[in-house]
Amino acid sequence: MARSISLLVLLAATLLGPVTPAAAATLTPVSGFGSNPGNLSMYSYRPDGLPSGAPLVVAFHGCGQTATEYFTNSGWRKYADLWRFALVLPQTSSANNSSSCFNWFEPGDQSRGQGEALSVKQMVDHAVANVGVDAGRVFVTGLSAGGAMTAVMLAAYPDVFRGGAVIAGIAYKCATTLTAGVLCLSQRQNRTPQQWGDLARGAFPGYAGRRPVVSIWYGTNDYTVATFNADQLRDQWTNVNGVGQSPTGTQALPGNTVREDYGATVQVYRVSGIGHGTPVDPGGATDQCGTAGAYFLDSICSSFHIGRSWGLDGGVTPPTDPPTTPPAPVCVRASNWAHVRDGRAHDVLGSTYANGSDQAMGLTNVFVTHTLRQTGPNFWVLADSGC
Repeated sequence: MARSISLLVLLAATLLGPVTPAAAATLTPVSGFGSNPGNLSMYSYRPDGLPSGAPLVVAFHGCGQTATEYFTNSGWRKYADLWRFALVLPQTSSANNSSSCFNWFEPGDQSRGQGEALSVKQMVDHAVANVGVDAGRVFVTGLSAGGAMTAVMLAAYPDVFRGGAVIAGIAYKCATTLTAGVLCLSQRQNRTPQQWGDLARGAFPGYAGRRPVVSIWYGTNDYTVATFNADQLRDQWTNVNGVGQSPTGTQALPGNTVREDYGATVQVYRVSGIGHGTPVDPGGATDQCGTAGAYFLDSICSSFHIGRSWGLDGGVTPPTDPPTTPPAPVCVRASNWAHVRDGRAHDVLGSTYANGSDQAMGLTNVFVTHTLRQTGPNFWVLADSGC
């Protein structure tokens, strides 16, 4: 009898499996996600108990970083657990690019249906099929070259991504060669908003569906990727979304950050005093995240604000500060020469640029006149159409 009971216990254990608890969710490498023409690696994070139909966020690391490093330090893991969504983190390597950057400037990698762009699309398809995420709620973000690759995905696959956040990145098709790509970091391009918009629309000719919402993040002291790239990104995506290039509203945020709204589809976040990196704000509050370090800069938790803007919190996150009545805007109309003299703008080789926003104002002389509006400490934006 005792032997029979032992056999029954052994059989039950075999059928039910081990009784030890399942391991907690971790960042996991995924193979066989597609033909992978861009030779990228895929990493996936699925929080424990994630329901079917959850959103998906694709997050690109910056040059010299890895998927694990970005997952660990950017804050996205915290909000995946808190707000219940999945993550996919593509990873490139020195085999693709000597600096382990995504090749956002290569025609074979920045085009729909080719190279790295197609590899990432295949990662999304794999997550939809195997993780069960909602194909209608897929978002993308990234830092630096990963930010530029974010712009690639938004232009090449507007039918896949509902929204994107470019952090210290480059406008789509600023360059189509490595040499031109290096120049895009430091030389303003002579293109109109219409021309920038045409480049993005040309990535998927004939597409007439909904365009992704776009947010653009820049540190005002970024000397790796010059801050005028924020304006070029703004010009591109406001044009694509059919809104003007002047803010329809501004808001002061923590970490000396000013958010500019362009209709309901484009936002520009300018973080005063930081350089090149993903803004983080270590701490335990709901709106705090990340780990400060190289290219993870202690200022404001960008992942929190990006995720909220996409509705990933379900609209239930309470405001972090009580509402206050904003002060009346400070506006000054003067010649470019006077703006530079009085510290509202600066001169570069005879041309004037507004402090903070770095918006171009024309030649530095007493004949060209503009109105500037102050939206933060030493942060001015053009307001010729009204203050």
